Amino acid sequence: MLIWFVVIYLLISISIGLVAATRVKNTKDYAVAGRHLPLPVVIATVFATWFGAEAVFGVSATFVQEGLNGVVADPFGSSMCLIIAGFFFSTQLYKLNIITLGDFYRMRYNRTVEVLTTIAIVVSYLGWVAAQIKALGLIFNLISNGAISEDAGMVLGTAIVLTYTTLGGMLSVAILDFVQMIVVIGGLLFIGYVVSGMTGGVMPVIEHADAAGKLDFWPKGDVWMWITFIGAWMTMMLGSIPQQDVFQRITSAKSAKIALWGSIFGASIYFCFTFVPMFIAYAATMIDPAFFGKMVIEDSQRVLPTLVLQHTPLLAQAIFFGAVLSAIMSCSSATLLAPSVSFAENIVKGYMPHLTDKGFLKVMRICLVGFSGCVLLYALNSERSIFGMVESAYKITLAGAFVPLFFGAFWKKATNQGALAAIIGGISTWVLVEALIGKASLVPPQLIGLGVSIIAMIAGSLLPQKIAHTLPEQASYLHAHASHPHQH
Repeated sequence: MLIWFVVIYLLISISIGLVAATRVKNTKDYAVAGRHLPLPVVIATVFATWFGAEAVFGVSATFVQEGLNGVVADPFGSSMCLIIAGFFFSTQLYKLNIITLGDFYRMRYNRTVEVLTTIAIVVSYLGWVAAQIKALGLIFNLISNGAISEDAGMVLGTAIVLTYTTLGGMLSVAILDFVQMIVVIGGLLFIGYVVSGMTGGVMPVIEHADAAGKLDFWPKGDVWMWITFIGAWMTMMLGSIPQQDVFQRITSAKSAKIALWGSIFGASIYFCFTFVPMFIAYAATMIDPAFFGKMVIEDSQRVLPTLVLQHTPLLAQAIFFGAVLSAIMSCSSATLLAPSVSFAENIVKGYMPHLTDKGFLKVMRICLVGFSGCVLLYALNSERSIFGMVESAYKITLAGAFVPLFFGAFWKKATNQGALAAIIGGISTWVLVEALIGKASLVPPQLIGLGVSIIAMIAGSLLPQKIAHTLPEQASYLHAHASHPHQH
C-alpha cells in the first residue's frame, strides 16, 4: 500500500515538471528560469537548495550521535551561507545579467580563471549530488521492504530526477520546489506531532536531550577543538558561496530586492525547520532505547525512516516518505542542473563559439545526462555517509573558488595573476595537506588552503604582472559596479 502512495506521488511530481518543461524556450529559461520568479517561489527554491537528504537523514543522524556541536556545518553554516550569498549576489552580481558564476570569473579575470574555477565548482558537486542519490536508494529499499536493493534504488532515483530536470531545467525545478516545500513542511510537522504524542509532548524530548549533553553547542576543550569546530562551520558557510545552485536560485528572481529577501527568508525557514528531523530522530531513542540505541551505533541514517515505518500509522508513513522524496528530488534536480549548466556555459561553449541558442540548449541537456552518470557511479561506489559526502563537497570551492570571487567583487587591485595564484595555491595546499597529514592535521586542511589562497591572491595581485590583464572595458565595468553596489 505504501509503495502505491509513493508511486502516485512520484508520477504527479514528474507530470508537474514536464508541464513546466513546455515553457522552456531558450537557455535563459533553462538555466535561470528566465529571471522572472516571484518572492514565494524564490523562498521555496532557496529553502529546497539545502533541505535534502542530509537535512532529513544526515543532520538528524549526526545530532543523535554528537549533539548540536556535531551539526555546526549544517544547519548553522549552511543557513548563514544562504544569507551571505543573498546579500552578495543581489548587490554585486544580479545586475550583471549572467547565467553562471563562471561568467563572472571570465568578465572579471580571464578565460583560464573561468575554466579552473568552473572545474572546481563542478567537481564539488559530485559528493553533494551523490548524497541525494544515496538517500533515494535508501528510501526505495526501505519502502519496498528490501525488494529493491539500495543500488537499484539509486539507479531508479537518478532516472526519475533526470527525466524532468533534463527537459524542464530551472523552470521545472523552481515550480516543483514550491509544491514540494509545502509537502515537506506539512509532512514533517505532522510526523513531529505524531511522535510527540508517543513521548508525552515536545518538552520531555528537549529535557532528555539537554540532560544527555546533546544541546551543548560550543566545543569543550583546547584551542585545536575550536579550530576544528570553526573549520567545519566555515567550510559550509564560505565554501558553499561559489556554488552554481545557490547563485542560480537567487538570480532567477524577478528583481534584486526579491533575490535578497528570498534568500533571507528561505535561509531562516531552512534553519528553523532542520530541527524537526533532529527532534523526531532523537525521540526515537526515547521511544525504544534498546532497538534505536543499537541502530545509532550501527547505521544512524536509518533511525528516522525506521521509526516512521515501525511506530506510525500508514497515513503518516505515506506523508513522511512523500515529504522526504520531495525534499531529496528538489535538492538533487537543482544540484544536477547547476554543474551541468556551468560546464556547458563556461567550458564547452568556449570551444563552440558559433553555436545557436537552440544548439546550446541541447549541449546543456547532454552535459546533464553525462554528469548524472558520473554521480551515479560515485554514489554506487562510495563508502561515505550522506552527511560525510555533503561536508566534504565544499572543501575544494573553499580552497580554490571563494577567494577569486570575493576579492574580485570587493578589491579593485585583484588581477588575473592574483586569481590564478589563489586557485592553484589554495587547491594544491589543501590536497597536499589532506594527502600527507589528513585527519592528523591540527588545522583542517581546507582552512590551510583558504589561508594560502588569500595570501596568494594579495601577493600575486601586488607583485609585478606577468599575465595580460582583463580587457579594460570589462574591468572598469565590473569595478564601477563593485564600488557602487546599490547603483542600478
